[in-house]
Amino acid sequence: MNATSTRTKPKKSARLENLPPYGFAIIGKQIADLKAAGKDVIRLDIGSPDMPPPDHVIETMTRSIHNPNNHSYGSYTGDPAFRKAIAGYYQRRFGVELDPNTEVLPLIGSKEGIVNMALAYLDRGDASLVPDVNYPAYSMGTIMAGGEIIELPLDPDDNYRPRFDLIKGDLSKAELLWVNYPNNPTAATADLALYEEMIDFCREHGVLLCSDNPYAEVVYDGYRAPSALQVAGAKDYAVEFMSLSKTYNMAGWRLGACVGNREAIANLLVVKSNIDSGHFKAVYDAGSAALNDTPDSWLDERNAIYQRRRDKMMAVLPEIGLSAKTPKGSLYLWAKVADGDDQKYVSDTLAQALVALTPGSMYGKAGRGFVRLSVGIEDKRLDEALTRLKEWYKAR
Repeated sequence: MNATSTRTKPKKSARLENLPPYGFAIIGKQIADLKAAGKDVIRLDIGSPDMPPPDHVIETMTRSIHNPNNHSYGSYTGDPAFRKAIAGYYQRRFGVELDPNTEVLPLIGSKEGIVNMALAYLDRGDASLVPDVNYPAYSMGTIMAGGEIIELPLDPDDNYRPRFDLIKGDLSKAELLWVNYPNNPTAATADLALYEEMIDFCREHGVLLCSDNPYAEVVYDGYRAPSALQVAGAKDYAVEFMSLSKTYNMAGWRLGACVGNREAIANLLVVKSNIDSGHFKAVYDAGSAALNDTPDSWLDERNAIYQRRRDKMMAVLPEIGLSAKTPKGSLYLWAKVADGDDQKYVSDTLAQALVALTPGSMYGKAGRGFVRLSVGIEDKRLDEALTRLKEWYKAR
C-alpha cells in the first residue's frame, strides 16, 4: 500500500527560512528592472575589477584550452602546479613557508571556501565570531551551518580594529574568528601587531582564525598589507583565504585558495570533496602563470589607476553629502552619509541619479549611516557617475 500525505508541495529547509536575501541580489534585481525600462544605470556598488588580467595569463589559458589532455575532471585537491605556485607566492611575498600538499587547498573563489569552512566546523550550539561590520558570507555561512553569531565589535575611530574586550557572548561556543584586512566594506587596514593580537586571542580560547585576505595586493600610498600567517606560530591557529579575483583582475575565473593550518585544510577538503570536483585544468594553468610570472610593476600600474579614481571620488564626496577617510587598501570608499540614512540615500541615488551604491546596513547594524562606493569602474563612466551625483545632490 502506498504511503499517503496531506502535503501539496515540498517545504523548503529551515536554513533557508533563517537566511535573509542576499543584498546584492536585491540591488541587482532593481538595476535589472531599471535597465529593462531603458534606463542607463552606472554601478558603483559592486567590487569587481573593470580591467583585464595580464596578457600572459590569457595567453596561457588559450594554449591550455587547445591541449586535448586538459578537459577531464580536475582533482579534488586542485592542480599540483597551482598549489606550488601559491606556496611560491606566499614565500616571496610574505616569507611564509607552506607545504603545497597539506597546507594549500584551491577554491572556487574564496567565497565558496568561506561558507564551506563554516560547514566543516559548526554544529548547532557552536558559534562564529563575526565583526559587527562584515562581508555577508561570514554570517551567512554560519547561519547555513546552523551555528550562532557572536558579534565582534570594531572601533570605527581606530581604523576598525577589533575590540576583543567588548565581546558579549559565550566564548566557549566559538570555533571560528573571521577577520578581513584590507577590509570590505570599510577599507580599513591592519599591521602585523594586530594579527599577533588575534593569534594570541585564538590561542587563549581555542579558536581558528580565518583571515580573509583577497585585497592584499590592492593597496595605495606605499602601504604593504601583511598576512596573518607571518605571525610566529600562526599556522597552529590560523588559515588564510586568498583570491586571484582582485589581485590579478580574475573575478570571473573563480580561483582562490585556503592556506595555513593543515588540520583545517583537511577538514575543509572533506566538505569540498562532497560538493565539487575542482577547476578546469586551463584555469589552473592560467592561475599559475598569474602567480609565477606577473611582475610587481603590473600591480603597481593597476593600483595607480585605482588610486587616481579613489582621489577623484574623495574630492567629490563633500559635494554629494558624504565624508570618508582616505583608504589605503581595497576597492572601496566607506563614506558616512550626512543625514545618517544610508538606505534612503542609496534608494534616491538609484532612482533619481541612476547611480547604484551599496548601503552600509547590508554589512551589519554597525554599518548603518554609511555607503560603500567602488573604484572598479572605467574612468569615463566614473566621471559620468560623479557628475550625476553632484547634480542630483544640488537639486535636492
